Amino acid sequence: MGYIFVHGLGQTPSNWTETISYLEGHIQVNCPDLFALCKVQKISYQNLYNAFKEYCDEFSELLNLCGISLGAILAINYAINHPEKVKSLVLIAPQYKMPRILLKFQSMLFFFIPEPSFRKLGIKKKDILQLTNSMLNLNFSDKLNNVSCPTLIICGTKDYANKKAAKNLANNILEATSHFIDNSGHEVNVEAPKTLATLLNTFYSRGKCR
Repeated sequence: MGYIFVHGLGQTPSNWTETISYLEGHIQVNCPDLFALCKVQKISYQNLYNAFKEYCDEFSELLNLCGISLGAILAINYAINHPEKVKSLVLIAPQYKMPRILLKFQSMLFFFIPEPSFRKLGIKKKDILQLTNSMLNLNFSDKLNNVSCPTLIICGTKDYANKKAAKNLANNILEATSHFIDNSGHEVNVEAPKTLATLLNTFYSRGKCR
């Protein structure tokens, strides 16, 4: 099986390093750099998804997708469109219907952050602003029944912006279970990597996910 871990907005693949260090040996993880994948001039959600789709399509085996935040959105989008390719899903701090007010507030925060702060992410500030604006109308509510694989939904108990969506996803995806990590905020892979890895080891050890 192919294991693909997808980072969030404001993260890089290196944010998975500590979590991966606690995983069992048979779990060999691929961590794409989303913005390196997207080689078109204009960074939009659709262009980013198309680049992610091309990356996933290169794998001949079934995929175990694990994504956080933006990565979770891309993972669920791919699972909806290509259920035959996805063996399992892990969605961390997920959304399936974009909270417009939250996205606009996030864009406002990004606007005031100095340009040099974005260099380590491999993306320009204007590209992040374009990306967040292009996501305002995303809504997968009517397509969640397309997800037919075992799904684990994870959220930090202090991630107040995403807890409701996590609970709703758990109720609307047929084979979904959920877990809320105590005292963790949004970036579970940074704030609670060992706990996250323990959950992933248990989930992936089930026969259906190997």
